[in-house]
Amino acid sequence: MSGVLQAKLWYAQRISAMVLGLCVAIHLLIIFYAIRGGLSAQEILGRTQGNIGFAIFYEIFVIACFVHAPIGVANILQETFPKSGMVRPVSISLALLILVLGTVAVFGVFTGGA
Repeated sequence: MSGVLQAKLWYAQRISAMVLGLCVAIHLLIIFYAIRGGLSAQEILGRTQGNIGFAIFYEIFVIACFVHAPIGVANILQETFPKSGMVRPVSISLALLILVLGTVAVFGVFTGGA
């Protein structure tokens, strides 16, 4: 892998980590607010269903995971199994899995599963 590509991946992972940190903090605040308010799962889904702001926020969360996790897993696999040839297929599979399942979950919450 070229030095330029490694640098780009390093920056992508660091920037996605910053986005993830912010998203996790906001997500935890939302959870604490919901718990303290005594909201049920049905009430929470009632508030998030059709709310484009929540959908955009959680899709940003999904995209940050889509960028961040596969790069980290690829680095771990490259260090652990340098000649296995599994780095690229595993990291691409993980990226696609995160993107598809995360987006389906966001869509499900936004639409109410309809």
